[in-house]
Amino acid sequence: MHDPTLALLTNADCGEADRLTIAAGISGITLMENAGTAVAAEIIRRWTVRPVVVLCGPGNNGGDGFVVARMLARAGWRVRLGLLGARDQLPPDARHHAALWRDSVEQVSPALLAGAGVIVDALFGAGLSRPVGGVAAETLRAAAEADLPIVAIDVPSGVAGDTGADLGAVQATLTVTFFRKKPGHILLPGRILSGALVVADIGINARVLDSIGPTVFENGPGLWQSALPRASPAGNKFVRGHALLFGGPVITGAARMAARAAARAGAGLTTIAVPERAWAVYASALTSIMVQPLATPGDLAPLLADTRVTGMLIGPGAGINAETRAHVLAMLGTGRPVLLDADAISVFKEAPDDLFAAISGPCVMTPHEGEFRRIFSDSGDKLSRTRAASARSGAVVVLKGSDTVVAAPDGRVVINTNAPETLATAGSGDVLGGIILGLLTQGMEPFLAAAAGVWMHGAAATSFGPGLLAEDLPDLLPGVRRGLQAGA
Repeated sequence: MHDPTLALLTNADCGEADRLTIAAGISGITLMENAGTAVAAEIIRRWTVRPVVVLCGPGNNGGDGFVVARMLARAGWRVRLGLLGARDQLPPDARHHAALWRDSVEQVSPALLAGAGVIVDALFGAGLSRPVGGVAAETLRAAAEADLPIVAIDVPSGVAGDTGADLGAVQATLTVTFFRKKPGHILLPGRILSGALVVADIGINARVLDSIGPTVFENGPGLWQSALPRASPAGNKFVRGHALLFGGPVITGAARMAARAAARAGAGLTTIAVPERAWAVYASALTSIMVQPLATPGDLAPLLADTRVTGMLIGPGAGINAETRAHVLAMLGTGRPVLLDADAISVFKEAPDDLFAAISGPCVMTPHEGEFRRIFSDSGDKLSRTRAASARSGAVVVLKGSDTVVAAPDGRVVINTNAPETLATAGSGDVLGGIILGLLTQGMEPFLAAAAGVWMHGAAATSFGPGLLAEDLPDLLPGVRRGLQAGA
């Protein structure tokens, strides 16, 4: 994880970045000047001159607002400024910039919006921990109801910077933040509430990241592209790995799609082991995928004993039963990479600690929210829940959704942002499991394999567009890989 442009900074991280920058000789007053100037420049770039109302809060976010007001007025815009509180109660840097504003300062209220063409929301920053209330909430609601463009500074007031939680925010048209994004900008619902997002340079040197050591990143090729498996001219199919999947006897399509995805992701061989009564269904639908019939559940053991099998997946269509539970424990007992999805997770609802105790080798779990709640705590925000689940289980946990979070037991986290709405279709999660399996099978480190698989899954769906079916996804993967190679 080496791409500093993809780092996401918590509120504490941002405070440390400011502190380090000020210690290096750039004052807080200058940083605030740069921030407000950047916001004003974005407004001027997007809109023609029109009346603007700047809503300033009682903290440093409000100080940024005073700078925006001054810069827009200097550019010929007619500006009204409302302040929540009093100038002499502002923090020192904000008070400095408030003193440079020579025009009138009014109280924040819905009446202040009369005649406005753009609203600048500088009320509350990313560290807000309580719901927006009172006149601030009334004024923001009035702006939203009037359908006025709202430009938020740092975050929309009411979006929690660390979690994306909605504490009373209204939809922003544009959000301008500084130096790096925050988790709340890309976790839902903060991602939607932020509208278009711009990250402005205000003079903070990227070297401060070396001291901060961020552990949360926006998912992207810069984090894992160098670790993607590459075929060797001297290699063979076994060098590329052998993926083994368990296919259930009734819901057969899930494992078949996962198997094709594993093969398309690069596994040299792919085998589905299926109960004998379902063998004909699988065999008639698959060609390059080998289908191994299991006369009895115990017939899986010889397949697991083959050390040429380098990655395993169980869950899609497996069924919630004692057989699935036993197969999961047997796979984990090999110490080789295992991906658990769907029924392979839910089957441990009554005894999750039995599952966690069995995880001793590389393991990835890919639950959706319902499956996650069956074996993990559902209290807290998505980022914290996923990180805690990974630490508790010892597995890389991929908590799926429009804002999929991937967490490793060592604390590393990525948040994915490239998943289109078309992935909300039956079977897309099965394909995701297969993609990750294909990368694991080739020896890719589990956390990076999960992050890469999630991103490739989203990129494949985006390349197809409307009308996507899950079964379309595996055949789109070669195009995604070609694009990654071209951009390397």
